[in-house]
Amino acid sequence: MTGSFPQGEAAQQTIDLQDFLKLQGVVETGGEAKFRVQGGEVRVNGEIETRRRKKLRRGDVVEYAGHRLKVDW
Repeated sequence: MTGSFPQGEAAQQTIDLQDFLKLQGVVETGGEAKFRVQGGEVRVNGEIETRRRKKLRRGDVVEYAGHRLKVDW
């Protein structure tokens, strides 16, 4: 996720899990993201995450449908 946040504020910023999945293109809609997350199909840092508004921080790792995505900006 390069360039999504101002450089000086990057360490303090978060992004919701459902928004991250959409921005990375692994789901097509917010509705799909909600369904996948609440259905237990997504892992954050190796743990199943069912909260679609889970706040992700720089360095977190999200796994879904064979994709392994590191949160970075």
